[in-house]
Amino acid sequence: MKKKVYLTRTIPEPALSILSKECDIVVNKKPSPPTKKEIITNIRNMDAILCTLSDRIDGEVMDAAGSNLKVISSYSTGYDHIDIEEANRRGIYVTFTSDILAEATADLTFALILSTARRVVEADKFVRKKHWKFGWTPNLFLGSDVNGMTLGIFGLGSIGAAVARRATGFNMKILYYNRNRVVHQLNHPIANYVDINRLLKESDFLSIHATLNKDSFHFFNEVNFRKMKKTAFLINTSRGQIIYERDLIKALKNKWISGAALDVYEKEPISSSNPLLRMKNVIILPHIGSATYQVRSKMARVAAENLLNVLKGIEPLYVVNPHLKKM
Repeated sequence: MKKKVYLTRTIPEPALSILSKECDIVVNKKPSPPTKKEIITNIRNMDAILCTLSDRIDGEVMDAAGSNLKVISSYSTGYDHIDIEEANRRGIYVTFTSDILAEATADLTFALILSTARRVVEADKFVRKKHWKFGWTPNLFLGSDVNGMTLGIFGLGSIGAAVARRATGFNMKILYYNRNRVVHQLNHPIANYVDINRLLKESDFLSIHATLNKDSFHFFNEVNFRKMKKTAFLINTSRGQIIYERDLIKALKNKWISGAALDVYEKEPISSSNPLLRMKNVIILPHIGSATYQVRSKMARVAAENLLNVLKGIEPLYVVNPHLKKM
């Protein structure tokens, strides 16, 4: 009998082709993510679930699945939307897509650095609204240099390191801070480790690439915004809840920092009443860090193969809780 799999969203190929050959699949075909009630209804008697960052998979969901559920495969590099402790308690494997998206996200990060510095989005809107009247103008849309400036990286994982490599082409001074300063980072060839206060005080562009945890949650708040340069730009392509948005809005209004570029938010999608949407010195993107055809396809393949491997009793490619096999 074929195993039963529930997919919370239609994701790119080859995931559906891979899974449908060996499993009976149920797919949420709506463009919107399923509600928790819909997940609970659809996960009953399933052997596996393939979910996304939008889906909160907690103990209540796992209870609804019953004893059949063997694996939660997330179509994402992060897995903070899944209650890992509950999965461990039930003997359910949790898998993820690792750092496949690192280079694509680093590309987008650097695009945001350049766009904030040179006011690209503002200038584009200016021309489209037919406000450009005088050709070349001495003081029109003056911005900031990128070449030779200081880039601060908050979290030097695979994405942060990829951003650092790109920054070398712009002759930037590269500083980084990690919660855990591990041995291989002590002598990083292109980035210098500094304490958090120095990172905040010296960065012209501060790019967030940390994971979301109890230490990073709302780390960027009023206290730390006040330590930053008034000319600094904050870039976030990591997790929205690392920034306390209420304090970011205050920092931008009071000119404690010069601007921000965001791909992630505390609540997604961002509310239409959020003041960030009306600020000229903020670039707003809809969580597209990994959004290239090539990367999303690779992620889909890995998510499907992770899931099938567990169902077949094979070690998955990327697993959060490999110790389960020893339990």
